[in-house]
This record gives sequence, C-alpha cells and structure tokens, in this order.
Amino acid sequence: MSRTFRSLRHRDYRLWAGGAVVSNTGTWMQRVAQDWLVIQVLTDGSGTAGGITTGLQFGPILVLAPVAGWVADRFPQRRTLMATQAAMMVVGAVLAVLVLTDVARLWHVYVLATLLGCASAIDGPVRQTFVSRLVPPEDLPNAIGLNSASFNAARLIGPGLAGLLIAWFGTGPVFALNAASFLAPLLMLHLMRPAHPVRRERPAKGTGGMREGLRYVRARPDLLAVFALVGVVGTFGLNFQLTSALITSVKFGREAAAFGVAGTVLAVGSLLGALVAARRERPRWRLVIGAALAFAGTASVSAVMPSYWLYLVVLPFLGLSSLTLLTAANATVQMSTEPHLRGRVMALYMSLMQGGTVVGGPFVGWVGTRFGPEWSVLVGSIPSGLVAVVVALLVLRRARVRVTYSLRTTPHLRVVPVRSPDGGDGRDVAAA
Repeated sequence: MSRTFRSLRHRDYRLWAGGAVVSNTGTWMQRVAQDWLVIQVLTDGSGTAGGITTGLQFGPILVLAPVAGWVADRFPQRRTLMATQAAMMVVGAVLAVLVLTDVARLWHVYVLATLLGCASAIDGPVRQTFVSRLVPPEDLPNAIGLNSASFNAARLIGPGLAGLLIAWFGTGPVFALNAASFLAPLLMLHLMRPAHPVRRERPAKGTGGMREGLRYVRARPDLLAVFALVGVVGTFGLNFQLTSALITSVKFGREAAAFGVAGTVLAVGSLLGALVAARRERPRWRLVIGAALAFAGTASVSAVMPSYWLYLVVLPFLGLSSLTLLTAANATVQMSTEPHLRGRVMALYMSLMQGGTVVGGPFVGWVGTRFGPEWSVLVGSIPSGLVAVVVALLVLRRARVRVTYSLRTTPHLRVVPVRSPDGGDGRDVAAA
C-alpha cells in the first residue's frame, strides 16, 4: 500500500475514515447553510451576527476543555463518541425542523449553535486521541494526516453541494441532510473493535486530573510555543466561513452558489496539504513555522484580490498553507505527549485553536462590517505572521543555531549550529 495511505490497512481505521467522510460532508454543508441563514436570511448582511454565531459554536470549548480532556483520558472513547455524535445529530435535526417550518429566528440559531458547541467540545479531544487506538504508534502521524485529508475531502463536496441546495431549495434541506449524515459514524463506531489499545493511567478525579495536564504543558516550552502559534492563528485567522461569506456576498456581490464554490476551491489546497502531511514520518518545527508564515502571506494576498475569480486563484494556496500548519502542529503535539495525558493536552490545544473564536469570531465579523470585508482577513493574517516570526526566533535561540544565506554555496539557505560556552553545539536539538 502507498506510504500516503498506509493507515488504511487497519480495519477499524478504514471504518473510522469511511464514516468520517460522510459525517464531515454533512458538517461542511451545515456550516455553509448556517452562515448563509444568519448573514443573508435572518439579517441584512450582518457580519457581526455571523461572528457571534461562530463564537457561540466554538465558545464552549473554552469552558469545557478541561472536562473534555479528563473525559477523553478516563472514559471509554468509543462510547463517548457515539454519545456526542448522537447529540450533534439531534441539534441538526431541530434546526432543520425550525427552518423547514419557517419559524427559525436568530436567537434559535444562537441557542442551537451553543448546544452544538457543547457537544463538539467533548467530541473534539476524544476524536483526536481515539485514532491512537486504531493504529500502531508508528502509523499515528499518517493517521492524523489522513484524518485531515478525510475532513477536507468532505470539504470539497460539502460547500459546493450546500450552495447549490440553498439556491434551489433553501437552507432547511441542508440541515436535514447534515442530521442524517451522523448515522454513518454511529454505525461505524458500533462495528469497531479497536485493536491497538493504549495503556492508560486514569487521571485523578475532579480538578486534579485537569491540573496535571496544565502542569505538563507548562513544563514543556516546545508545546507552549505550538500553543501560542495555533492560538493566535485559530483566534484571528481561521474564520474562513465567515470571511469568505463576507467577501463573496458583500465585496463581490455573489450569491450562495459562488460562496459554496469558494469553499470547495479552498478545500482543494487543504486536501493537498493533508495528503502531503500524511507522507511525513514525523513533523518538524521548520514545517510548522514555514506553514504559518505561508498562511499569513497567502491570506493577506487573498484579502486584496480585486475580483472574485482572482480570489478563487489564491484560495487553494491558502488552504494548502493552513492545513499544513494545523496537521503539522497537531502531529507535533500528539507525538510528543505521554499517552495517558494526551486527551487533556489535546483538549487544551483545541481550546486555543477553536475556542479563541469566541473573541475572534465576533471581532473579525465586526471589523469586516465596520471597515470592509478585506480587513476581516487582514486582522487575522497580520498577527499570525508576527507570532510566527517570534516563535521562529525563539526556536532558533533554543536550538542554538543560526540561519545563513550565501549565493556562492548550495543550498543557499543553511542552518548552522552555534558553539556554546561548554564546547557543545546545537545539533542535539531534534531537527528544528
């Protein structure tokens, strides 16, 4: 089997990936439909309302992250995932009924987005760590990359299909299809019998287990650097559905189908980034930082494109850089964390990556409404680039290396160890 897809030789992982594609397609359809419902149906192009909805959906992870990590490390993960998937199915079904019966109001969407966020807050860390039970340790980086590939394969289908369905039938049927899509992962989870269980030390009850996870992260400067980078990017930069809705509908005056196409084009680059990441045996720091800088640059370029078609040209590169960053950061954290603490560490990681939208979503939406759609993107890309530079300088300093450039040698760019006072050098640091 190809190195890119080697995790698929494991039966339970194949089941997991198959169910995820169906469910993720429905999830992307709902994201597009929810943003369109709020911005174009329930309000008159209000980016602020769209930002509030996004914030409410991702906000619960900030409050529930410690509990979610404790649950992921203590309770049976397969049963927990079945419960969270069923809860998200119910939320989607309720929203579908409200829209199809023409009684949906903005506050309904706010409440349901919050409930969906609560279920997702528990689901996320469990989902991230559950994969370690489906494949052996040597295949974990590949499985993480394929998870992202599965997510973005669905992203290729979901937004475009949602845009067409919204144009033809409205948002109600899209929400109904999303609710039905959760039947696939529920069935696959029922059929699974994980063959690679991880020996787990149960965390202390109550807040003791949560504090243990915090102490572990605080004692790891490398994890803190990843968390800082992902926190800034996640808070201000990863608001694609909101910013794309504003740019597509407000800046370029396009309809729902064009909004869906933009999401699909973005996913082309994201899928490529995930597949490239799946081929890597182990992520490296230079990939994380390089991807963050590339994300900041491509996002800034996409914001100033003068036409819809030029905007579409940039989106695959934006998707490639953002997904490479997220996949490399995710794998870096999981591969370097003790298995019995992985759930709590990933809960903290996801609270920074997704929970920051509680502040970032409404703020980005307000900036887009007040100063123009372009600034809804730039307000995320500029801070992301700055924090990537700071983290790069800190990594170079900690690794005791310096970067040199010369036209006379090949390669032109080189990382050179710096001699320390005790005669050692920087080569003891794992390939920065």
